Amino acid sequence: MPITLTRLDPTGMDHDDLVDFMTRNEFGFHVRPRLTREEVEAAIARGAYRDEDNDSCWVEHTELGRIGFLRFEDLSEGTPLFDLRLDTPLRGRGLAADVLRAATDHVFTTMDTHRFEGQTREDNIAMRKTFLRCGWLKEAHYREAWPVGGGAPVASVAYAILRRDWETGRTTPLLWEDLTL
Repeated sequence: MPITLTRLDPTGMDHDDLVDFMTRNEFGFHVRPRLTREEVEAAIARGAYRDEDNDSCWVEHTELGRIGFLRFEDLSEGTPLFDLRLDTPLRGRGLAADVLRAATDHVFTTMDTHRFEGQTREDNIAMRKTFLRCGWLKEAHYREAWPVGGGAPVASVAYAILRRDWETGRTTPLLWEDLTL
């Protein structure tokens, strides 16, 4: 796999690179698409990039070098989530699928959990297709749950993969509508 996740040190040697990456890119499908230096510094200070609930990595590609940032979240709750941010010039190349596979491998080989979750906006079609390509299953569609600055909220769509799905390469089906009136 061409992707390596390299744990970063947000308060030490990776501090300046992290601030630079987060402030020079715009992340249009995130709740806060444009971050300021002050916002990133405050997040670092409160442990948002590394503490008992969060851990962060640089995403390294064998040919392209550093292509992004990945944060594992909710680590103390038993079912981690992730935040993926690719460098602007490298988006649209299909790299997210390799990153998601590497993140999934990392979670299931280093953490004692049976599921891994992710969420995105309903209009982030590329990421939604990436989830499906990687064997993840849509588990929720939260209507008007994702705030959009200057606009109406959009749906948040949740996907997950189970350890057994990762181990077998087969997605466990979900009975979506299990009740009738």
